[in-house]
Amino acid sequence: MVSRNKRPEHTAPPEIYYNEKEAEKYTLNSHIIEIQTKLSERALELLALSEDNHALILDIGCGSGLSGEVLTESGHSWVGIDISQAMLNVAKERECEGDLILGDIGQFLPFRSGTFDGAISISAVQWLFNSETSSQNPVKRIRTFFASLYACLSRGSRAVLQIYPESSTQLDLLQTEAIKA
Repeated sequence: MVSRNKRPEHTAPPEIYYNEKEAEKYTLNSHIIEIQTKLSERALELLALSEDNHALILDIGCGSGLSGEVLTESGHSWVGIDISQAMLNVAKERECEGDLILGDIGQFLPFRSGTFDGAISISAVQWLFNSETSSQNPVKRIRTFFASLYACLSRGSRAVLQIYPESSTQLDLLQTEAIKA
């Protein structure tokens, strides 16, 4: 259990932190569900998709599918990617309608160019700032993430990334790498 003052990303890598117990607890927490739903609804608004268009959306760090439910309810199809098998297992148990992929967003997004009409990420991208081994370089992981995100989005589409930054330095790095992509 994480103390209220300690961020999950400082406790353990996401694939370890979000074990079966934490994944289930996260998904059943009514406060988390409410916040995740509101953030996902706002992210969808910011994508500025055509209202008469059925879009294919990438849910980055999809977890147990809470954001995906908002996408489904809005009439969109979605593909979710997450590093935690336990979170994806909960999404499957909940019978989420999106396609689910196990993957590390800091290594590469494994999708063809121009696949998605938009992308959302709720509370996942800040995990890229953590390096769990000496071979993991946060700047390289962020650069790889943005390059592969840019590639898999269709021309003119948007990505909405909600994060909990620790500093303005983190925000500056994200902005710099996003622009370079």
